[in-house]
Amino acid sequence: MSFSPRIMALAEADVVTFRLGGEVLAVPTAELREVLEPVTVTRVPGATGFVPGLVNVRGAVVPLADLRVPLRMPFEAATEASRILVLELKLAGENTVVGILADSVSEVTQIGADALEAIPPVGTRWPPRFVAAVGRWAGEFVTIPDLPAIFAEYLSGPAAGQPSGQSGRSPTAGAFGTAPQLQTETLQ
Repeated sequence: MSFSPRIMALAEADVVTFRLGGEVLAVPTAELREVLEPVTVTRVPGATGFVPGLVNVRGAVVPLADLRVPLRMPFEAATEASRILVLELKLAGENTVVGILADSVSEVTQIGADALEAIPPVGTRWPPRFVAAVGRWAGEFVTIPDLPAIFAEYLSGPAAGQPSGQSGRSPTAGAFGTAPQLQTETLQ
């Protein structure tokens, strides 16, 4: 099977696995800066569901993204197990710090090249352009999102945070949707 160099670099590399919308996802530990317990989120006026607000990470303002929006996952309310993964990604040629929501964080592990597969063209709800690969881990499927592709499309759409051709509120709108004024809330 032929994968991009980015995915081949994941084979046998450490990844952190986490749950989101009932699914298992993984991101490379090389991109992970830290995992935070729920913190106060400052909602931004006019923000869409993908990047509904900002968080303070050691004095730095960090955008908080919800991958449930581009991956078409159901919304689940935050729980005691909810976490924020703070990542450093190469976006538009620059290192950028972002936070992503997780329903829970599982562990650091490795996914071998023999466990990686391309996303099937049918039978999945995920847009294939947003998934770098799927694999098998601990008896479950694990999705490796293509974070640079997701951020590139969602942050360059006609309304930042909304890809071309989409409108309306996201599945997370009830918790983090568009706010008429700056508001804060704590994920609990």
